[in-house]
Amino acid sequence: MDHLSIADVLAEVAVLVKPHFGKGRPADYIPQLAGVPPTRFGMAVRLVSGEEAVVGDADEGFSVQSITKIFSLGLALNRFGDEVWTRVGKEPSGTPFNHLSQLEAEEGVPRNPFINAGAMAVCDQLMDVFNDPPALVRGFAGFLAGEKVEIDETVAASELANAWQNRAIANLMRGKGTINHDPEAVVAAYCRQCALTMSCRQLARAMLPLAAGGFSPIVEETIFPERLTRRLNALLLTCGIYDSVGSFAYRVGLPAKSGVGGGIVAIVPGKAAIAVWSPELDRFGTSVVGTVALERFSQLTNCSVL
Repeated sequence: MDHLSIADVLAEVAVLVKPHFGKGRPADYIPQLAGVPPTRFGMAVRLVSGEEAVVGDADEGFSVQSITKIFSLGLALNRFGDEVWTRVGKEPSGTPFNHLSQLEAEEGVPRNPFINAGAMAVCDQLMDVFNDPPALVRGFAGFLAGEKVEIDETVAASELANAWQNRAIANLMRGKGTINHDPEAVVAAYCRQCALTMSCRQLARAMLPLAAGGFSPIVEETIFPERLTRRLNALLLTCGIYDSVGSFAYRVGLPAKSGVGGGIVAIVPGKAAIAVWSPELDRFGTSVVGTVALERFSQLTNCSVL
């Protein structure tokens, strides 16, 4: 990978994904996301060695949504260690990201921290010691990206107004003792966290510690212990793409996390962090064009970990 021109690879990827536009649709259940032009496409790669390349709309900010779950989980693990796993599991769910019946059958314990229930359990844990977890996540993401990022309050309000399923999840977990705070407060904090706006370039820079053994070449600090970095990447590989994680691993072969804003981040351990954005989603809530872009990138660079 290091001996290829990443810029040339991205240019080729941008051509290869063109036939795949129109095969999905934006997240129309969140009104503010439904209006995003569906043909937007951006991709950024940041190498551990320092090289960076972008293509398309890589500097346009978009709603990061569930990708923020990486930041909140990293903060919680750094603060609480293995205590996090007393509230949430580490197993693939095999069900949609907002599934309710599985959570009820398993006594309110979320399968993993990347489904909505798990992310809200992590948010609740952060609320035990921090007054404003969304602001904490925003600050952490901006610190890792090397520049300030913002929460889109309009998107947050739109999401909260339609968060009926998440309210049901939070109330179920409160009833089972998984979360400690008022369910409405947890849902509100979670929606604000998800409304973080970042670009592909910013995301690739912010995710670089997961590719560099926990060290951030951007801020020149160790962010996560190396052991924790390996564990985060393992969770991304097995749980990061919800109930299509097996198909994604088969096609792309990289630890990754998707968001319903159309973003996906992927990690090439030891080499690079990649971010791609295209708003049209498949039925699992993952970007159609983004998945194709990462699949083609993996093939062209032979960077799959599998």
